[in-house]
Amino acid sequence: MTPSSDIQTPQPGMEAGPERKLRIAAVGDLHVGETSHRVYRDLFDRVHEDADVLCLCGDLVNFGKTVEVENLLEDLRACRIPMVGVLGNHEHECGQPEEVARLMSEAGVRMLTGESYEIGGVGFAGGKGFVGGFGRYMLSSFGEASVKQFVQEAVEDANLIENSIRTLRTERSVVLLHYSPVVDTVVGEPPEIHAFLGSSRLGEVVDRYENVKLVVHGHAHRGAPEGRTARGVPVYNVALPVLQTLGDLPYRVFEV
Repeated sequence: MTPSSDIQTPQPGMEAGPERKLRIAAVGDLHVGETSHRVYRDLFDRVHEDADVLCLCGDLVNFGKTVEVENLLEDLRACRIPMVGVLGNHEHECGQPEEVARLMSEAGVRMLTGESYEIGGVGFAGGKGFVGGFGRYMLSSFGEASVKQFVQEAVEDANLIENSIRTLRTERSVVLLHYSPVVDTVVGEPPEIHAFLGSSRLGEVVDRYENVKLVVHGHAHRGAPEGRTARGVPVYNVALPVLQTLGDLPYRVFEV
């Protein structure tokens, strides 16, 4: 699975199916604020030219305020293709992530909070994810009760994501996250904060399912654009600041 190139627009009436690749655009970390107006209208208005589905990988607003979400939705309504999304940590800041998810759902975004969806023969699953570190440096459930509680939240979050993947029966599936499942795509960030950018628990979940062909995430603004899980599943960091280092396109497009 590699990023798409030489993208062709499907003919009218052509439906995605088992024999046809689905073109998937992905972006995260738009960070729409209270005073942001029509900042991303062009992005949502043009993405249908390049893709069949748009994946939104969290931190779409700054603090999870209702007015921020409303500003985002003003632009998002210009999108003409199916949208799938997850929340990021910024959507939790005001303590109303459920309300943010509700508003997004009402605007037509299929939010992944334990659910899964099939679009054009490809499955979509995932969730926000959580922190905890990678490999031998991953935080374990040992010591103080507060540490154990922290790790338990990471485990429960990973279990929720696994449940959404498990429900899919498609041969090709895409996992959306906000936090990274591998250390590869956070390299470039200060090593001291790697443990707060993702967790190997997420990568372990992905690797249990052979139908997962692609993982996209955001959050690591200064991270690397590409990596792989231990099993070799391609992982892409689609945080907008990372995409801006790759070219002018405000999303990345893949074929699955």
